[in-house]
Amino acid sequence: MKILYGTALLLCTMGLSGQEILWQKDLKSSSQALLNQIVPTIDGQYLITGSSIQDKQRNGYDFHVVKLDQQGNQIWENFFAGSGHDYLSAAVATQEGGFLLSGTSNSGKGQDKKNDTNGGSDIWIVRLNEAGDQLWQKTLGTPADDEAKAVIQTTDLGYFIAGTINNADDGFGSKDAWIIRLDKDGNKISETILGGFSLDETEKLIPTMDGGALIGIYSRSSNRRVDSNAPVPSSATFTPKTIENYGEGDYWVVKLDKNGKVEWEKNFGGKGDDHLRTLALTSTGYLIGGESRSERSGNKTTGIEEGTDLWLISLNERGEELWQKSYNFKNRDVLMGMSVLHSSDDKSSKGILLGGYTQAEGRIATDDETFWMLYLNGDGKEEWRKHIKGESSKKLERLSDLKLNKDGSILLAGTSAEKPGKESWKIVKLGDKQINELIEKQDIKLYPNPAHDYSYVEIGFDFKEADILIYDMAGKLLQQIQTKNKVTKLNTQTFIQGAYLISITTDSGKSASIKLIKN
Repeated sequence: MKILYGTALLLCTMGLSGQEILWQKDLKSSSQALLNQIVPTIDGQYLITGSSIQDKQRNGYDFHVVKLDQQGNQIWENFFAGSGHDYLSAAVATQEGGFLLSGTSNSGKGQDKKNDTNGGSDIWIVRLNEAGDQLWQKTLGTPADDEAKAVIQTTDLGYFIAGTINNADDGFGSKDAWIIRLDKDGNKISETILGGFSLDETEKLIPTMDGGALIGIYSRSSNRRVDSNAPVPSSATFTPKTIENYGEGDYWVVKLDKNGKVEWEKNFGGKGDDHLRTLALTSTGYLIGGESRSERSGNKTTGIEEGTDLWLISLNERGEELWQKSYNFKNRDVLMGMSVLHSSDDKSSKGILLGGYTQAEGRIATDDETFWMLYLNGDGKEEWRKHIKGESSKKLERLSDLKLNKDGSILLAGTSAEKPGKESWKIVKLGDKQINELIEKQDIKLYPNPAHDYSYVEIGFDFKEADILIYDMAGKLLQQIQTKNKVTKLNTQTFIQGAYLISITTDSGKSASIKLIKN
């Protein structure tokens, strides 16, 4: 697939202004390309993930990953292909460095795929190093059709893989949520199936502060009894839904402990269709977000204006509701991403950034199919909203993900097309003065500290170039690194146990230092 790069310089705003485009990259394709996720790395770089057709003569979509540096320059690009369609759904930057990819594969053994199918579609996971090279891969599946949805890393360096099983002929609902716990080498430790009598589809999974996970499910099921005759995978624990639905479709959230066992579950909805899309951690608990077609009914206390509204619910750590609010762009509003700005001590949430796109329902709208952002304070009160366009805005521009960076900048990524089937990737980085003022900056930060094989040094003030100097306690210079990045990775593998001094000097004349402990 041929990749071209372009730039754009136009920002359309509604309400408070104060942003600038830092850079934009357009990754153009001769065929359809599906963008899925932005994965920020610890050192401030980005992995852009999705699925593309490399060659029309081949058999379908392949995993497609592109790594960009902090300035938007491409570091590397890679594809992972089977003999059929392979859709990359999610990825996570690992604590040890590199990434884990998780997607849905319709491929048997062949090309890059090393294992055969288990029946229908399977979950295919691929572990990469920092250079994008494959370290190992696994194929997980049942005789049914299985779909990958999300992946997170656990505190013991293992993983939770979340997906959906299509169980139409197996005595469960038409779809059930499926969570698999793996060790750091990809070996299965446990698995849990969650479901009611109808459709329950995994949408999002996030890590929790206690080492567990919160899973968000779009549920069209009420509670159900366990059918003793229904075949459950021998290694799986089946946990039935115990809560009645309020309407056509509800938000269903389930808290899992670090071993994958259910701690609690909550259901939110009105009489219409409410579709959960995303989750986020806050200082007090969790945010649940999606789209709603429900009037005030069930346990929904906000009304609806037009089309679908954005519906956001704040929960404490026990899943109890703190507040709920709705927001509207006068169309079918689709929420695709959510980021929370935390204080430096994580004791308060300063702001909430939502991102998505709108689709007109039966009428023409100026900002139909255009990236939008909505910024809220920590209590959900709207501060501003904006539409983001390029210099040659397409008819179909759909945001897939957005991230609020530690320096106050914002990265948005999605697809752009003149007509369906000709989608390319569009990535925009914005600087925001208002958000930047809320960031609590330190001159220099170091993490992890104590360190083992590596540590990251983060420079808090502005600069174009900086020198990082590493000294031992006797004052001997061990390393000197030049950097243009806010966050730089240090290799400490060769250091003996003890204390070291990290010193930085910048082209602007500023300097700072911090002590590093090597275990």
